[in-house]
Amino acid sequence: MTGLEMATAAAVFLAGGMVKGTLGIGLPLVAVPLLSLFMPATQAIALVAMPVLVSNAWQALDSGDVHGLRRFLPLIATQLVATLLTVPMTLALSPRTLNAVLGAVVLLAVVLLCLPLRLHVPPARERWWSAGVGALSGAMGGVSSLTGPLIISYLASLRLPREAFIGSISLIYLGSAIPLYASMAAHGRLGAADLTLSALALVPVACGLALGKRLRLHLSEVWFRRVLLAFLAAVAVALALK
Repeated sequence: MTGLEMATAAAVFLAGGMVKGTLGIGLPLVAVPLLSLFMPATQAIALVAMPVLVSNAWQALDSGDVHGLRRFLPLIATQLVATLLTVPMTLALSPRTLNAVLGAVVLLAVVLLCLPLRLHVPPARERWWSAGVGALSGAMGGVSSLTGPLIISYLASLRLPREAFIGSISLIYLGSAIPLYASMAAHGRLGAADLTLSALALVPVACGLALGKRLRLHLSEVWFRRVLLAFLAAVAVALALK
């Protein structure tokens, strides 16, 4: 990476951290498509590895919620399998095709976040619903690393308490991130240089989280989310046309 690209990447990670600090979600949703505008999408996915792993591991431990692992084990299991099956196919795509796919996934994410699911999931059928959502989100994550919107919509429909929601979604994110990055490493798409740059990205992400926490106290989350979604839609179109 050139000096200009590294400075731009740092600004992108700062923005991603601000979004996560303000909304509690959205780091890869912001960082991956923006990075993909000036580097290969597979490299962009690799660079978010450390911020995604560290932030979600910390949130999972900080929540202290161990019940989420047992409750959502079917989701995590099917998500893992779907991710491992999808990543090799994704890495075989041409850069232009992968950008178009990533743009489509970002647009789908925008639609899901604009129109959150209003499902009623009976407790007796929750395991089956979880398995299906895990398979879909795993395929989505294997293509783009963006499992968040589908998982958020599903967990919101279950009306989990706030701490249980944070703990569960962090565990689920880890369940998709670990096989994703392990598979990329096995296929030679995540090396020591990528991990080093990804570790350096923790600095602007941490700064962004702190700024986002302050913004959350002064800005309307509704308007912030609307501006973010409009911006992501424009980025998705740019990726599809790239």
